[in-house]
Order: sequence, then structure tokens, then C-alpha cells
Amino acid sequence: MRGRSDQPVYVISVAARLVDMHPQTLRLYERLGLVKPARNEHNIRFYSDQDIERLRQIQRLTQVGVNLAGVEMVLKLLERMETMREEIRQEMQQQLEEMEREVQRLRRQKRRAAG
Repeated sequence: MRGRSDQPVYVISVAARLVDMHPQTLRLYERLGLVKPARNEHNIRFYSDQDIERLRQIQRLTQVGVNLAGVEMVLKLLERMETMREEIRQEMQQQLEEMEREVQRLRRQKRRAAG
């Protein structure tokens, strides 16, 4: 869901329309912990673009026959995969920076030896 805003902007009626679901379905998904819309001081739900994308993902899964318990498992696995992907990206970036520092050190050492 990279590039999607996590800014909560859509009330439940708009979110339901965007994903072509009944607002009661969104409430059920919230009760089951599949989606966690933000709430304001008046306890009104607000959905972000990320929430909308997650609802669409739930919808795709249920349309191919995955039950809600399965949807929960799939979403958790996808979240874990994204976390792992980010950890690997950070580790690779760190290793690349270390290699660049080592290359610079070796170049300096070579210049000193030549000069």
C-alpha cells in the first residue's frame, strides 16, 4: 500500500460507497479487527486511502471464497511480508553504505601508497 495516504478523510458512508459495500459490513470488519478506522472526538469513523485499499483487498478475498478468518490470516501474512521486505531493504541499504565506505577507504589507501 505504498504511496497511499494514511490520513483519515472519509466518513463511513463515503467509504462504503467507494468500496461498494454496506456501511454495516464496514462496521463488522471493524469489530473483527480487519480494519481500524480513525475516530474523531465525536466518535465518528474516518477511513484513509489505506483503509479503503484494505477494504478492497478484503472484498477481493471474500469474492474468491475466502472466509473472514482466512482473510484475517492472509492480511496478517501480507503485513508480515511487508515488514520483512522493509527490514531487508534497510539491511541492504546499510550493507551498501558500509561497502561504499570500504571502497572509499581502499581508494584513499591506494592513493597514499601511490603518492
